[in-house]
Amino acid sequence: MKNRVLLLVVMLAMILGFFVPQQAYAVSEAGVIFLLIEPGSRPGGMGQAYVAQVDDALAGYWNPGAMAFNRKTQFAGMHTNWLGDVFDDIYIEHLAWNQHFQDIGNIGAHVMFLTYGKQDRMDEDGQHLGEFSSYELAVAATYAEQVSQNLGLGLNFKFILSDLAPEGTGQTEVGVKGRGISYAFDLGLKSRGVDFGQIAVSPYNGVIAVYNGLGRLIGYRPAGYSNFSLPVRKLDFGLNLQNVGPNIVYIDDAQSDPLPMNWRMGFSYRMIESKYNKLSFNADMNKLLANSDPFYQRIVTAWFDDSTKEELESTIFNVGAEYTYYNLLSLRGGYIYDKAGDIIGPSFGARIQYTFSSQYKVSFDFAMQQGGGLVDYNKTFSLGLEF
Repeated sequence: MKNRVLLLVVMLAMILGFFVPQQAYAVSEAGVIFLLIEPGSRPGGMGQAYVAQVDDALAGYWNPGAMAFNRKTQFAGMHTNWLGDVFDDIYIEHLAWNQHFQDIGNIGAHVMFLTYGKQDRMDEDGQHLGEFSSYELAVAATYAEQVSQNLGLGLNFKFILSDLAPEGTGQTEVGVKGRGISYAFDLGLKSRGVDFGQIAVSPYNGVIAVYNGLGRLIGYRPAGYSNFSLPVRKLDFGLNLQNVGPNIVYIDDAQSDPLPMNWRMGFSYRMIESKYNKLSFNADMNKLLANSDPFYQRIVTAWFDDSTKEELESTIFNVGAEYTYYNLLSLRGGYIYDKAGDIIGPSFGARIQYTFSSQYKVSFDFAMQQGGGLVDYNKTFSLGLEF
């Protein structure tokens, strides 16, 4: 029953997407890019490689399909003075929540708020009229379902508001506000333990026991049966198609901008999982799917707009690793390669967490992550609560 509910929700989202009126205007890049600012100091310390590993309340952003495996009530929050070495009034706030409900699935929500601080208000003649504030906001609701032992699916619906300038500021026409509203869907999937078929073997009483990648016994083969062995039952896969929705309109349809539709996928390998030590390695890639086509066509056409070399250069690659000792201290490192955005280099992070009353786990995360051309590093802080 629960699986059928999720299937209906996903089908409804896709149907709405196909029948929403679309305009294909000549726009060169996406609007509301703040939707691509990844929350959380944990992924920030690992080069933003997190789509397959995420297991906290941030799953609503990173991969709603991964939320399906969460069985506890979780909260997460992040506060960042973005580009703080250059601007002292640009802040990002992110709040997230997730909870599992028996016989229903996982339900979550998150809010992202970005303020650009105060701007000078000018009239058409360049006269100073005071100041105004600019901000952007996204509010999302998530539903996720574990459809099998190792597969989770999830869906986000988000409301988007971009309020950049009030009426008559010199930045906008008289009678027109620099405000845009839109909505979008995210579709996420997580597979725990990738099954590549008959790949693991072990000898037993003169025969070979053959296992699949998830550690399940397939059968037996006579001695001398050749095969190769890979511990892929510890290899997780994640996929998240983000910001699938209509253009955001500020002034009129002719000046609308596509949403920053993003294809995010990756792997996480849990190399060590013991009581005192845990070690994982992650690898992600991100591809912005933005062009002048309707959004349901961009899923295909945005991969082939330019030459193969240019498409590869516009793809973001992320790698990261995390070591945790005794569920108390974590150390992280990563590397991001974003040539188009001029964000290339290492990142670092750490966590301290503490469990009290044998139930409540509080975590504090810090990261220094690449900031692009304006600053060397952005310093981010996150808090988490789980019970």
